[in-house]
Amino acid sequence: MNDIRRTILWVIFGFSMVLLWDKWQIHTGNKAMFFPGPAATATAPAAAKPATGAAALPAATAGASAVPGAAPAPTPRERVKVNSDVFQLTFDTEGASLVGVDLLKYVDLNDKSRHFTLMAENPEHVYVAQTGLLGGTFPNHKTAMSLLPGPRELKDGDNELVVRFESGDLGGVKLIKSFTLRRGAYDIGVRHEVVNTGTAPVSPQLYLQLVRDGNKQEGDVPFSSTFTGPAVYTDAQKYQKAEFKDIDKGKVDIEKQASNGFVAMVQHYFASAWLLGDGIQRELFMRKVSDNLYSVGMITPLNTLAPGERQSIEARLYAGPEEEKKLEALTPGLELVKDYGWLTILAKPLYWLLDQLHSYIGNWGWSIVALVVLLKAAFYWLNAKAYSSMARMKAINPKITEMRERLKDKPQQMQQEMMRIYREEKVNPMGGCLPILIQIPVFIALYSVLSSSVEMSNAPWIGWITDLSAKDPYYILPLVMTGTSLLQTWLNPTPPDPMQAKMMWIMPLVFSVMFFQFASGLVLYWITNNILSIAQQWVINRRLGVN
Repeated sequence: MNDIRRTILWVIFGFSMVLLWDKWQIHTGNKAMFFPGPAATATAPAAAKPATGAAALPAATAGASAVPGAAPAPTPRERVKVNSDVFQLTFDTEGASLVGVDLLKYVDLNDKSRHFTLMAENPEHVYVAQTGLLGGTFPNHKTAMSLLPGPRELKDGDNELVVRFESGDLGGVKLIKSFTLRRGAYDIGVRHEVVNTGTAPVSPQLYLQLVRDGNKQEGDVPFSSTFTGPAVYTDAQKYQKAEFKDIDKGKVDIEKQASNGFVAMVQHYFASAWLLGDGIQRELFMRKVSDNLYSVGMITPLNTLAPGERQSIEARLYAGPEEEKKLEALTPGLELVKDYGWLTILAKPLYWLLDQLHSYIGNWGWSIVALVVLLKAAFYWLNAKAYSSMARMKAINPKITEMRERLKDKPQQMQQEMMRIYREEKVNPMGGCLPILIQIPVFIALYSVLSSSVEMSNAPWIGWITDLSAKDPYYILPLVMTGTSLLQTWLNPTPPDPMQAKMMWIMPLVFSVMFFQFASGLVLYWITNNILSIAQQWVINRRLGVN
């Protein structure tokens, strides 16, 4: 039974190591060990403009047109810079598309001297927001538009900035787009005003889409299983996401028709989303635009407009950090773009508790320490049972070792003698394993919270730790982590088998090496957990007279 207990623990530990190594392979650009997919294209083709050569939309809406891909005759284009207190936006006068979003409150994950760029359109990266009209030769995201006079910067004392673009008369329709930026807000109001300038009624449809290449975000936290790709949300089907590779294979199955919800493009720490008011009928789509270029969006029909009539429709474009409270306030379900994975049911209350602690403490590093202390207190009695069992196992180890040496040629008698010793000493060889297994989902969920929370980005703790989302620049925390892991090994019962005993010392060293690449906040969490575990185990060992 002692061997069985150790075998189970080694299987769990070894499998965890394999999964962590697999994540590291993916993070460093190598193929995954399990189910490797096709290698991602390093750069988006320069000729592949967003939605050029777009395929037809899902045939869920009768008569739905394809998002246009054919460009009209070349016209002069301009890149327009617009600034608020949280954004530097870049608009392209071709379609008044948003082709650049710099977040002024966040720094680049790799270059701390630059602001974080969420959206861009260049040979290395394509990520843009586009809108336009369907149903005829109407203005779309390939149509030349004019910037109307007005300020391009949110000035001190102002709370709102409006930037307006206007198309020419195309197919008897004129389109006016108004973008409203508010102080401190990451959601942009987008108003589409459609004017029938022709002599016949028109029935246009409005499309809103996000277009992105399939490249993984740079600067991801090593070993974190963060999702990058499109997602949709409706009240009926809730949150539905799709990997780029599933879109390639045509395996996407999302709700096509709804009168509520949103579409989003998600990555580590940040997301963008198109939001329409409830009650507005819409068709949702995800599709591959071209090689390594994908889109997610929605189409909504407008009223039939008689000559001279006009109609306006309001939407919002969110482009910013995945902060749960702010996302929840914008629209139901938007907070789900912060993806905790399969342990969301545990991760969300853990994040809530961490956020509450931060509201009192004011430092995310100390809030992590406080949260681990509370969790250890909650599991105190479970841990006490586990450590007591380990202490008793350690106490009888000399007797077990002597017996194994004496009966090494008689395995059946050895097993019977071992069971007799366990009965006489009242030791359960599985007693130290089960209580720890029960806690594993909670601590995995906490790991997910820390690796997914943008609040850790640029958040200082003490001294040299100025960014909890980055690795320790001097590797002090990983070295402390290694020391605590070795101390825990010393406190645990030593396996009678010499080879197993050596592995018990080697594996913590191997495992600790990985922590040299972990974010500081994650290492801090593990160190705190280790120190509290060591303290409790040492007290129990002393109480039971085990050295």
